[in-house]
Amino acid sequence: MPAPIPVEIIIEKTYGLTLEFQFIRKNGQVLGETVFEDAMTPIYEHKGGYGYKLIPVKGGTVIIDASLLTCQDDSRFRFTCAHELAHWLIHKKFYTKLHKTAAMTNVTRSSESDEIIEWQANRLGSYLLMPKGTVKMAFHSNRDKDSNVITLLAEQFGVSHKTMEIRLTEIGLVQ
Repeated sequence: MPAPIPVEIIIEKTYGLTLEFQFIRKNGQVLGETVFEDAMTPIYEHKGGYGYKLIPVKGGTVIIDASLLTCQDDSRFRFTCAHELAHWLIHKKFYTKLHKTAAMTNVTRSSESDEIIEWQANRLGSYLLMPKGTVKMAFHSNRDKDSNVITLLAEQFGVSHKTMEIRLTEIGLVQ
């Protein structure tokens, strides 16, 4: 039986990035942010002042919204971590040149280039959490045992039902 990919360990141990938890925005629209170069980054001061403040953040830091730590289901947390790691892996040169950070949001962006970058990070994040070969083996091992194989695999890989359904469709295992 496959186990969830330890994305937090990969972030910290394999790539030497720092994983930090902050309330990024008041409205919860930004779930994660990758900081490529030392920068002053705005965060929402959840306790006390209830406003935004700039904090110094070292390059190579992945900030995850602290609200994800209290979720019952950690699939959103895990996918956000994988998404931000994907930004580090494939967009570091792009964002470093622009002196910007990459952020995972719950809103649609207006820029076509932003949409492509977010799509790429989502795809690689999905591939990191659900490697094709492992998913195929798990699917074929479980499809006759359980009528709700998507839910079973989602639990085994530590992702949401919808995320697993999308991955299985991409691979061509479900319609």
